[in-house]
Amino acid sequence: MTKKIFIISVITLVLDQFFKLLIDFFLNVNEGIIIIDNFFKIYYIHNYGAAWGIMQNQTILLILISILALGLVYRYMNTFKDNVRNMIAFGLIYGGITGNLLDRLFLGHVRDFISFRIFNYNFPVFNIGDMAIFFGVVLLILAIIKGEDNENRSPRKSKKN
Repeated sequence: MTKKIFIISVITLVLDQFFKLLIDFFLNVNEGIIIIDNFFKIYYIHNYGAAWGIMQNQTILLILISILALGLVYRYMNTFKDNVRNMIAFGLIYGGITGNLLDRLFLGHVRDFISFRIFNYNFPVFNIGDMAIFFGVVLLILAIIKGEDNENRSPRKSKKN
């Protein structure tokens, strides 16, 4: 992992854990604060599953999947072109996965608190780590569309960052 990806990952992890601690300090579980009525609120929950509530109470399996995902991200980050967008993408993904993994390892659940309601649909409550993973994946999809994902076409430079 390059130094720049590592730094982005650590910043993402620190922000994720900081906001989770902040929410944990100020709110009780299943308590919320309306920010924008019928659109956005801070609503603190413990998530014992994955996205959209799948795999409830499968903590060990979710921990193993997270560790596998970290390994795959690490393995494939060197096959993408060395540019700022890709470094940000891998840093966000790595930091987001690590933040949720730490919650599962030490708490047995993930702390979620960001809640949106759009067009009468309540999106699943999520956290900073989830957002980082989402935006990191979007950036990698852009890289793949631009052809920056194949080590034969655009290898990562072997210089030290």
